[in-house]
Formats: sequence, C-alpha cells, structure tokens
Amino acid sequence: MRAVRIDEFGGPEVLVEVEVPEPVPGPGEVLVRVAAAGVNRADALVRRGVYHRAGKPPLIPGAEASGVIAEVGEGVEGLAVGQRVVALDAGKSPGFYAELAVVPATQVVVLPDGVGLVEAAALPVAWLSAWCCVRHLAQVGKGDTVVVKAAASGVGTAAVQIAADAGARVIALAGSAEKAAWAAEFGADAVVDTSAHPGDAEVEEVLRLTDGRGAEVVLDTVGGASFGRSLRQVAQGGRVVALANVALEPSTIDTRDFYPKNVTIHGFQLTNRQLQGYDPRADLRELADRVAAGVYRVPVETVLPLAQARAAHERLENRANRGKIVLAVGALD
Repeated sequence: MRAVRIDEFGGPEVLVEVEVPEPVPGPGEVLVRVAAAGVNRADALVRRGVYHRAGKPPLIPGAEASGVIAEVGEGVEGLAVGQRVVALDAGKSPGFYAELAVVPATQVVVLPDGVGLVEAAALPVAWLSAWCCVRHLAQVGKGDTVVVKAAASGVGTAAVQIAADAGARVIALAGSAEKAAWAAEFGADAVVDTSAHPGDAEVEEVLRLTDGRGAEVVLDTVGGASFGRSLRQVAQGGRVVALANVALEPSTIDTRDFYPKNVTIHGFQLTNRQLQGYDPRADLRELADRVAAGVYRVPVETVLPLAQARAAHERLENRANRGKIVLAVGALD
C-alpha cells in the first residue's frame, strides 16, 4: 500500500511516498481504509523530531483520519466492515498518512449521515481538544467571558464555536486583522488583532473589553510568552487552560499574576489524556452529531493528495492556511 513515511527527521522534504506492507488488525483492532487524513502541527513536530512522543524513524505520521472499515479484528463489537468512521491515533500505532491503518476499536466512531469524510478527518485532534478544554476542564457556561488565542487556528475556530454554543461571550485573538475578522464569522463577540496589540497591549485590550475585570476563561493555544499574558488577562476565580506551546519557547511568569486572584490553571494534552484512561468516543460522537445538525462548521481550506504531504506541511508551517489542511488518501464519497 501507499504511505508517506519519515526515514529521518528534518524539514518537509523528508516526507517520502513509499510502498509498505498492508497492516493486519489484531484482537480489539479494526483496519481502516483511509479516505482523508488531517494535517496538524503535531505532525510537523513529529517530522522534526521534537514531539515528546515522536519515537524514532521510520515513522508514518498522522494522528486523525476518516475512512471506511475494511476488516474487524477478533473481539470487536459494534463495528462492521463498510461503516464510515472517524479515527484517532492513541499514540501507539503507525499514523494515518497511509491507505490503510490499524486502529484500536476504542479510537473509532461511526459517522452519522450528513458529515462528509473530509470534514470528519478534521474532528479528532483540534475539535476534540477544544471540546475537552472548553467543556470539561474550563466548564464554560452561560455568562462566562472566554478569551480564545490563535482563534483562526483549527483549535481556535472550534473553541470559538463551542464556547459560543455554551452561551459564553467570546473574545477572539488572532495574528492579523484578516484572521481576526475571519474568527468573528464563527461567533466571536469581539476580536483583537494581536499584530496591532503586541505584548502588554494585548493584555490591556482584553482588560478594556472586559471593563478591567478580565475573562472567566482564557484558552492559551500559543504558549511561551503568551502564557504569562494569559495569567494577567484572567478574572478573579477564573480558569486558564494551556494546551500547546507552538511558540516552542519557555514561559516566564510572575506567580503574583494569578495566586492572589485564586486562579485555576489547567494543562491539557490529548494523547497523554488518552494514555491516562480518557475514552474519546462519547465526545467524538457528540461533536459529529452537532456537525451533522449544522450547529458547528468545520472549516477545511485545502485538500491535497497524499503524494503532496510535503506541500501540505510547507503550507502549515508558513502559516499560509486559514482553516484545516487535509490529505486526500482514498475515495471521499
């Protein structure tokens, strides 16, 4: 079968299309014929060898996909050959940049009618992360003000919609006026162009928009220096959720920015949460159902064939995309 493999760590050029043996599902596993695979920043970190669970080459990247079940392993119940599914890699198996992938049955959810295979491939990483952070950790509810950083990203556009659907007032932060305006299309009540409000000015603008109070919830999808600013933007008794460090730099904080306010800080990382026992299926089903019902919109900007995985990573790392990048691997009908 065709797959894109990393034989050595490096830039996008190390993503090479190869022929590899077809995998065989074992007990408790299903074989998925991949239709579409989502492209995530974690994939780029794996490729560069800086992801905390990257392992060693040769590696097939890809943490999320949609497709059709081709074979069911021994002991699997509730899943059958031919079903349209969305699948999530638990960090234990080869990834989804391949025509076929073996996945634990506990990482697979049957798709409802009304959810296309392309948009489904974008759900497991960004949308599931946003859902867990907004609904489970921060427990966002009606009347909360929620700051979403990098609001034009995959996690950001999902978090804006999930928080708005929960009844919150959403302040979306994005790195350009264009991206900020785009984030507003997903239900943000106010937007901040962080290129026009850098550093301390970002904090001041959030405080201005909250009448000096700060936000009940700050979702920090950036890390680095942004995390210190998040602690200054959160309100008394508020919650800060840190779920990324795309800045790839240390965070310097002053504890006086949060402990006098009785602030709660949550950390989130999806793969580790699963390895600690989190079962994603119920949340994935609810997300898929809400997409099918038209409650949420999954923005997919670019669909490229598997052979162009290198171009997909280049676009991702150049921050040229506004919406999800997806690799078309098989039939998308």
